[in-house]
Amino acid sequence: MTFLEQLEALSYLVTVIGLPFGIYVYLRDQRKERKNEEEEVYVRLTDQYAEFLGVVLKNADLQLTTRTTPSAPLTPEQEERRQVLFDILVSLFERAYILVYEDDMDKDEARLWASWHDYMCEWCRRPDFRAALPTLLRGEDPDFAAYIMRVAEDVAKSSTDGSQTKAG
Repeated sequence: MTFLEQLEALSYLVTVIGLPFGIYVYLRDQRKERKNEEEEVYVRLTDQYAEFLGVVLKNADLQLTTRTTPSAPLTPEQEERRQVLFDILVSLFERAYILVYEDDMDKDEARLWASWHDYMCEWCRRPDFRAALPTLLRGEDPDFAAYIMRVAEDVAKSSTDGSQTKAG
């Protein structure tokens, strides 16, 4: 076998084995990178939610950490602060929905979304938040608005019949 024939045989070997292997490695790396980006988005959103909860704590007079509407009526200034906080919260939920939620999620994506669904359920247990939703959702993403309204309806229903909350 001449040197040129050996080179030609090696080029066939590279084409048959090396090219598919290279494609596999490339696709695997792309998948890892995409997963890392998804997790980074999730971490940033979670950090923003933690910051939001810090603001809620600084506004403890609004009693937003309880599941019920405050027993004493809020002053106009308190109502305005509550409305602003609800606006921020809905905006954060919408961002999470757009960036994390998919109709057909794999196991890891569903795991990341489950905590956001739980946050939405927790806030939708508040009658004042549910009552404010129609106003808060004006101009928001229609799919997100439909999703959170289903969550709110399911939570309201479960509070009267004791069933579990599942939306989506």
